[in-house]
Amino acid sequence: MGKTKTAFVAGLEEEDKSSFDQLREKREKQKKEAEKIHISGLKGGQRIKVMDEGPIIEEASVQKIEPGKEKKESKKAAVKVRGKKYREIKTTIDQTKNYPLKEAIELVKKSSYSKFDGTMEVHFVLRKAGLNTQVTLPHSSGKTKRIEVAGEETLTKLAGGKIDFDVLVATPDMMPKLVPFARLLGPKGLMPNPKNGTLVSDIKKANSFSANSTTLKTEKEYPLIHTIIGKVSQNDKELTENFQAIIKAIGDKQIVRAYLKATMSPSVKVVI
Repeated sequence: MGKTKTAFVAGLEEEDKSSFDQLREKREKQKKEAEKIHISGLKGGQRIKVMDEGPIIEEASVQKIEPGKEKKESKKAAVKVRGKKYREIKTTIDQTKNYPLKEAIELVKKSSYSKFDGTMEVHFVLRKAGLNTQVTLPHSSGKTKRIEVAGEETLTKLAGGKIDFDVLVATPDMMPKLVPFARLLGPKGLMPNPKNGTLVSDIKKANSFSANSTTLKTEKEYPLIHTIIGKVSQNDKELTENFQAIIKAIGDKQIVRAYLKATMSPSVKVVI
């Protein structure tokens, strides 16, 4: 008999596998190889997907977050906790009652617990925002204002960036000279203008400008006005007349609510 030749057939094990199993193993092999590949420019939120044609970048279903802009967990606003003294005094005031002005002033003075001479504040809620008016109080509000009438000396100080006044009054002929300093005066509310009475027709009116003049202006987006009428130590008559002057300037029909308080005291609702 002739010699029998023995042949070893490679890949016999693969032939016993189904085409599905072979395809699965092929994909797993490609996936492992792709994981070792570094793709330049791969962004957060993206992943590599392996296909027969090779690795491609697929947009992930999760939200992409740019480096350095990770979403931070919002912090809860800190709740202001009032002191024991404040809470005790507040129990003596009926928060649901509107007090007559005379009674409100007396109550605020009694409830003020600051060791210094506090300021008597008034807070108004109006029907609409956008109010801007000027009022001259019949009595001092307790705050000393430095008033300056614009002149050549003023221009010299402004050129050096110096401001040593609280109110600047000017006549029309001085306004062109003040324009170059608008960026310095404007943000501080010191630029003379007719709305707040600081732009006057002649020098006599400028020199007689009252330090008790104050601007009543609502907040930018809310119908709220915050102003002062004097000091806690001031007599009731002066505080009353200052309060009434402000009410007249605003117009009582425009006022929804009014609150009176000291620097350190609970607020008291006032009858308008």
